[in-house]
Amino acid sequence: MTTEGLSADEIDGLARRAQDGDRTALELLLAAVRPRVLNVCRGVLPHLPDAEDACQDALINIAGKIGSWGGRGRFTTWMHVVAVNSARTTYRRMRNQAIAADPQEVGPLERPDPRTTSVIAGTRLDLLEAMETIERDHPQFVEPLLLRDVYGMSYEEIAQQVGSPLGTVKAQIHHGRKLARPLLRGEG
Repeated sequence: MTTEGLSADEIDGLARRAQDGDRTALELLLAAVRPRVLNVCRGVLPHLPDAEDACQDALINIAGKIGSWGGRGRFTTWMHVVAVNSARTTYRRMRNQAIAADPQEVGPLERPDPRTTSVIAGTRLDLLEAMETIERDHPQFVEPLLLRDVYGMSYEEIAQQVGSPLGTVKAQIHHGRKLARPLLRGEG
């Protein structure tokens, strides 16, 4: 069986078999979703080696937590959330390592050259910093906001994934946007 071009139903079927302990199904499932997981991680971490690290962590989390997929929605929707969370965890770990590094050992940090630095990459990092700030006081807004505004998931998919009513999810996204705007403008 090839994992290229599997339909959503076939991926869900592999996930159910993997939940039941079928190791072959789990391996096929992980191979099938890896490109999607990497794309999700690249949406958060623009540097490919960082995204690949996050992707590997996400695949390990998917394999270890597959039993928590409830089967109510698509497996790929659940997988998407696991991948986003893994990418954010990788970002936090990298940021904390950079903060903890001894500046005398590392030397002075170079300013990025604007001619070679992606504006999109900077925006992603600004967004991650904003999400970290919002999460400290309002964690309920972060996941729905990222799933909607960064990954373009529908409100219905998000509601199903987070287990909240549709109206609650829309309100969380609305309030999350209100909190994020000043942070992204540098006002917060």
